[in-house]
Amino acid sequence: KREVKMRKLDSTKVRPLKSEQLLHIEDHDFALRPGFGGSPIPVGIDVQVESIDSISEVDMDFTMTLYLRHYWKDERLSFRSNQNKSMTFDGRLIKKIWVPDVFFVHSKRSFIHDTTVENIMLRVYPDGNVLFSLRITVSAMCFMDFSRFPLDTQNCSLELESYAYNEDDLMLYWKHGNKSLSTDEHISLSQFFIEEFSASSGLAFYSSTGWYNRLFINFALRRHIFFFVLQSYFPAMLMVMLSWVSFWIDRRAVPARVSLGITTVLTMSTIMTGVSASMPQVSYIKAVDVYLWISFLFVFLSVIEYAAVNYLTTIEERKQLKKRGKASGMYSMDAAQAMAFDGCFHDTDMDMDLSPYPDPCEENDTKESQTDLSNEDTPRLRRRRSLKGNVGRIILQNNHVIDTYSRIIFPSVYIVFNFFYWGLYM
Repeated sequence: KREVKMRKLDSTKVRPLKSEQLLHIEDHDFALRPGFGGSPIPVGIDVQVESIDSISEVDMDFTMTLYLRHYWKDERLSFRSNQNKSMTFDGRLIKKIWVPDVFFVHSKRSFIHDTTVENIMLRVYPDGNVLFSLRITVSAMCFMDFSRFPLDTQNCSLELESYAYNEDDLMLYWKHGNKSLSTDEHISLSQFFIEEFSASSGLAFYSSTGWYNRLFINFALRRHIFFFVLQSYFPAMLMVMLSWVSFWIDRRAVPARVSLGITTVLTMSTIMTGVSASMPQVSYIKAVDVYLWISFLFVFLSVIEYAAVNYLTTIEERKQLKKRGKASGMYSMDAAQAMAFDGCFHDTDMDMDLSPYPDPCEENDTKESQTDLSNEDTPRLRRRRSLKGNVGRIILQNNHVIDTYSRIIFPSVYIVFNFFYWGLYM
């Protein structure tokens, strides 16, 4: 009975595959690195970047898909081959042999592609040299500086390092030097120019475990400026120039100038809010903030300019009324002055009593109703002729000296600011 039981147990054992028998996998302990107890094992690395999938300013990271290849020699995997041909395997053999434990420093997310099967390739040569290749997508941190945004250039790097083996056990190096990093010719990004790719190496120190070899994949990204010119800079320029239209409007047209000023201020606020919403909340000032805030200041000053013009105009008209006053308390005013005083439209010049009235507009209507109906069209014809022939003269006569200077000073200072800004940041 015992013999029968033993035979049943022996019959359940899984026989090693032919490839495993050829590589003598069962004869060695692959939990230990090659050459354990001796000099560190050199592991060469080369990388082919397939694509840069995204760059996120808000999360300060990037996503990259790449082919990561490892090269090392493990004499325990050597085998006899009459034709000196290598053997290629998929990911099923990886769990049974020793492979380098390379990981991505500052990685947030990463995965090995598994469609239709895991994208892993292992190639073993008769002398024990091994090629181990993976297709990986990794998202890693990129420490960005937005002080020159959107006229900035960002330098990002993907860092590779062994997790368990320090420099006494494993030596990471670029297999072919600077040529170890290659890229696809068709790599492009919507917001950036890829200026360069470069490979470098260094050492990382951890107080608990010692020094580790670290490899760097460095790339520089320069931002496309045209998108931000259309979305931020050009609208801000238009709003600033639109606010200057106020200087050419009659100073007594209070609703027109106030409405124009408030509209431009609110539009500038909307532009600034839209730009800030798509950016990380950093504690320093960005280049686009400088431009938008200066533009907002120009728009705001155009509103303040009209407040000063309106105030000085009111004081000036009061002085004129006092000088032209009559003993009866009646003052002669032209139509524009009368409108500014009582808020009603007048076709002709009139005399206004400064004594309090219940409603000056109703008084006007009463006077007009008492006029002869035969002369009804005379003021209208006179008004049309004056509007057609004397618009320019009326504007110049009703222009304040502050408006005159503002037409020159505001555009000149804004042009100087633009030259200084673009010269500094470009």
